[in-house]
Amino acid sequence: MKYKKLFPAFLFAFLIINSKSYSYINDSLKQTKVMVITEFGNIKIRLYNETPLHRDNFIKLVKTGYFDSLMFHRVIKNFVIQGGDPDSKYAAPNIELGNGGPGYTIPAEFNPKLFHKKGVLAAARDSDLENPSQASAGSQFYIVHGKIHNDSTLNVQTQRITKLKLFNVIVNRKENKYWIAKCPSFAKNNQTDSMKYVNDLISKQVESELSTVPVYKFTEEQIKTYKTTGGTPHLDQSYTIFGEVYEGLEVVDEIANSKTGENDRPVKDVRMKVVVIQ
Repeated sequence: MKYKKLFPAFLFAFLIINSKSYSYINDSLKQTKVMVITEFGNIKIRLYNETPLHRDNFIKLVKTGYFDSLMFHRVIKNFVIQGGDPDSKYAAPNIELGNGGPGYTIPAEFNPKLFHKKGVLAAARDSDLENPSQASAGSQFYIVHGKIHNDSTLNVQTQRITKLKLFNVIVNRKENKYWIAKCPSFAKNNQTDSMKYVNDLISKQVESELSTVPVYKFTEEQIKTYKTTGGTPHLDQSYTIFGEVYEGLEVVDEIANSKTGENDRPVKDVRMKVVVIQ
């Protein structure tokens, strides 16, 4: 399974995280907190009770030491820092990473109250073509670095989200089942021409129907947050968010500023240790 990308494999589908005032969580419920320890400092994260499958899976992996010595193997400034690939533990320099995991996925837990502001913790996943249910990777996660937006860029993001949501609807239609069933095999065998063929097939259907569906709209809270705190809006409601950084955003900034090489892998390995702190 390939979790290197956070988004579908081609065309527009290729477009594929702290303060109390913007907290989503219910303060009346006890939240588990974890700490990501790096050479740049510590990142403290509260896990959301609203996404219990992802919360419990992450806690289980942390308690077994699963993440210890793994890398942030994919770092893109103004986008995300991504880790959790077990293949990164002993990976040689310049090796492409992002395909490893524990051998299972987690059902999507989308919540309309949760969105991709800077500092949120979310799960990576395979593309819609390989993964029409949008299930999450078993261990690979990302923390949003993001950027500040304005009315103009947010308008572009609403158009992008509208396309991506329609793309998933069409991927799941009965008439496309034959080709979608073949995509995991195409991806596994690096049959890029075949993947492109299916993507183009779905994309044409998207373009033909796009004018008939309502354009996605951000809430006032989303707009305010994306204009002040920043984030990566186009991932909203396509990837499961299950926590947020409450201390250590400056460490996320430091990691995001790492010099990277091929496949967005930091030139100097950025390793982690993750522990439960509450």
